[in-house]
Amino acid sequence: MNIEALRYAQAVSRTKSFSAAARAYGVTQPALSNGVARLETELGVKLFDRSPRGVSPTPHGVRILPLIDRVLDGLDTLAAESRRLGRPASETIRIGVSPLIGADLVARAFETARGMKRPRDLVLREADLDPLALDLRAGRLDIVLVPAVPGMPTLRHRVIAREPLVVIDPAASRAGDSPVELHAVADAAYILGPPTCGLTTFTTDLFHSHDLTLRTYPGEAASFRAVDEWAALGLGAALLPRSKVTHEHASCRPLLRAGTPVEIAYEAVWDCDTPLGADLEEFVTALTEAGEAPPAARDTAP
Repeated sequence: MNIEALRYAQAVSRTKSFSAAARAYGVTQPALSNGVARLETELGVKLFDRSPRGVSPTPHGVRILPLIDRVLDGLDTLAAESRRLGRPASETIRIGVSPLIGADLVARAFETARGMKRPRDLVLREADLDPLALDLRAGRLDIVLVPAVPGMPTLRHRVIAREPLVVIDPAASRAGDSPVELHAVADAAYILGPPTCGLTTFTTDLFHSHDLTLRTYPGEAASFRAVDEWAALGLGAALLPRSKVTHEHASCRPLLRAGTPVEIAYEAVWDCDTPLGADLEEFVTALTEAGEAPPAARDTAP
């Protein structure tokens, strides 16, 4: 079975687009499509359906694609451990973080690095998604912590934290802080920033996935901090992670989707094909487990 074809299928699954997966791999779309088609022939099942709304897994794909992820994860771990044993790794981990990553998660990352089997120091860099992705692929960073939005499909991904979103709507100043459903606030005009920090992409995908029209303020903020400030000025509505709200707002309400809180996920992204690959796997596993532990357990940990 061709490993590259498995990676093509994984990339399509993550990007929900054959063209986006091909761009991420640096191959032509026909080459990637042919690779997936050959894999489907070998497996005897169709993995993806195409429609005007994009690419989605077939019922067989829903069963098979997670198995492909597990196979590739195992291969990457095997290769990383072999390299780690054969070549000495750096004593530092160069970590890039999106501006959306909060100080609490950064602090947890430093604590996790110090608690590894081989304790590590972290060298921190904050930047938007595009420069972080570029530096990760160029080897100038070892790992990045970013919002879980499409992109970088050829690398390892793992969700390490989630955070609820709130909606700020100056036009609904009497609404207070009670939870509100997404469809009930869909008519507001939302302040957006550039897609480079991930929040605008998340907001756009959230509305489109529910067949809602995203109405926007005609200007553009430079950062999520400006989104918060402009909403406080009454220029428009805003969707923000709860921890990123720093101004007083008359209406700042938890956002729900069919009664369930809307959350943005943060993930670690790294390349196993480095001498640090196995150590990064250990780091991310411990970082994820630290986030899942009850607060009392984290507070009393040695």
